[in-house]
Amino acid sequence: MHTIVLATQKGGSGKSTLAIGLALAAKQAGFTVRLIETDPQGTLSNWQRRRTADDLVVEPIYHAADIEPRLKMLADSGLQLAIVDTAAGLSAATTAAIRHSDLCLIPARPSVADIEATVSTLSVARAWKRPYSFVLNQTPIRGQRIDNAANTLAEEAALDLSDVLARPLIVMRNDHQDSLANGRAVSEFAPNGKSADEIRGLWRWIETRLELSATTNVQIDQVISAAGGMLHVAAELSADETTTLAS
Repeated sequence: MHTIVLATQKGGSGKSTLAIGLALAAKQAGFTVRLIETDPQGTLSNWQRRRTADDLVVEPIYHAADIEPRLKMLADSGLQLAIVDTAAGLSAATTAAIRHSDLCLIPARPSVADIEATVSTLSVARAWKRPYSFVLNQTPIRGQRIDNAANTLAEEAALDLSDVLARPLIVMRNDHQDSLANGRAVSEFAPNGKSADEIRGLWRWIETRLELSATTNVQIDQVISAAGGMLHVAAELSADETTTLAS
């Protein structure tokens, strides 16, 4: 299983919307996916309540100590991809998620405040030697501000731009917010639109970066969905209770 974490200090950078969009893009590419929410604000949980389909599970995990064992259980169950949406700021849960990630995506709008806010997240990713990339999100269609922001991020990471900046850039369009309000991903809300193309392009970039290969398995997907609740309960049992159930 691969784990992708979206994290940054600044609120309003679009982490939740990106998490949803990437989850649907990955699922459409043939991966089994679980969305994990560590943000008590509950944006993903609220989105799921508005959603009519039950093909994407959102699992809230708010305590740092629960993240590693839950990710292990999901991996053991055969899940291929976990996408973790974190709260703004730098909490113990966010640090734990980054520690166990295969890729930390750091969304940033092309503004000074957003770029400055990436420093703490970048420090955590480096401290745990985890791969990371910036995602320039909610950008204008064109303008010098985008180039300046991209170059500043590269300088901040002390790496070439091609090494640290995910592609394509995600332009600010109403499709993203409208799809969120309707309990859908942007590729469902406006599948032929430019926003959907950008999100699918971003997922393809991630696939290449992580050298991912989907193994489409409907049975695994069904087992994960059906057994997810039982696995979560089992994780909360004491060692003695677990032994008794296994005997």
